[in-house]
Formats: sequence, C-alpha cells, structure tokens
Amino acid sequence: MAMCEVCGNDYEMSFEIRAAGQVHVFDCFECAAHKMAPVCDNCETRILGHGLESGGQFFCCAHCARMKGHQQLVDHA
Repeated sequence: MAMCEVCGNDYEMSFEIRAAGQVHVFDCFECAAHKMAPVCDNCETRILGHGLESGGQFFCCAHCARMKGHQQLVDHA
C-alpha cells in the first residue's frame, strides 16, 4: 500500500504518475487532478482536457484566453 500525497489515504489500489522527472502517488483521479492539472489563468477551473497555452499562461478555453488579451487562440472542434 502507498499513501496518497494529497489526502494522506493509505490505499491498496494507489497508483503512481511520473511527470517532469518526479514520481507522484495518489489514491484516486480526483486527488491526481487536484495536484497535477493546471489551473485556468482566467476562471481558475482545473484544466482536465487539452486546454490552451499562450505566453506561459494556461486557459481552459479560447473565451478565457480572450478575456486575458490572447486574441489569437481558438478552440479546436
């Protein structure tokens, strides 16, 4: 068993995520998203899909990007 680094739960079905040379341990996807997913620089929602990036800022959609002055970004259909 391994302890979740977000909630501290010691869970037999915990899992590891390797990112940027580090290993992270979680007991559920909710804790993994809380720790790993970027946050939209406009509305502060967690970005669980592809999202958009411009000038070092992350956005959940083109609307939020435009709200912060990034007019060139568009959502993909």
